[in-house]
Amino acid sequence: MLSGAMHAFRREGYEAVSIRDLEEATGLKAGSIYNSFGDKAGLFDAAFAHYNHVVLEGRIARHAPVEHGLDGLRDLFLSLLHEPNGETFGCLITNSAIEFGAAPRPHRCVEEGLQALMRAFTTRLEEARDRKTLRAGLEPAEAATKLLVLYQGILVLVRAGHDVAALERLITDECKDLEKSHDS
Repeated sequence: MLSGAMHAFRREGYEAVSIRDLEEATGLKAGSIYNSFGDKAGLFDAAFAHYNHVVLEGRIARHAPVEHGLDGLRDLFLSLLHEPNGETFGCLITNSAIEFGAAPRPHRCVEEGLQALMRAFTTRLEEARDRKTLRAGLEPAEAATKLLVLYQGILVLVRAGHDVAALERLITDECKDLEKSHDS
């Protein structure tokens, strides 16, 4: 049920999804949605938390476990280019950040998702530094911010139909730039 709502919000955005759309996506009647979640915003928050936990954290765990080091980061980025069933609905974090961009503060779940990515990137880069596989002079926190920008930018470009092969080359080049073997 939360997956259905999550996909509806990913595809259409918060504003464009109606209660009728959510009934169809979740199999719940409007009364059940209101009784369970209070309103559309409550269902959105629950679906978004589900997205962060299942989709985002699941993707990080599958593709970039700490023991995979920098190779795991590369695999995580490459996984963005190959969504299930050829979908290009994008990332709920990215889509929502764009949709709610004029708000005084980012949506709580957008912040949580971005923080989860930053933690994962920083942790992997610190681990690579400790293993002496990170290029000398790179500060993990700064490099993690650059990776966050790259990650979000790739998601936008994939949704816009950008050339996947070009994005794959970009990811490969950026990941090679992190490696110690490219020190001068």
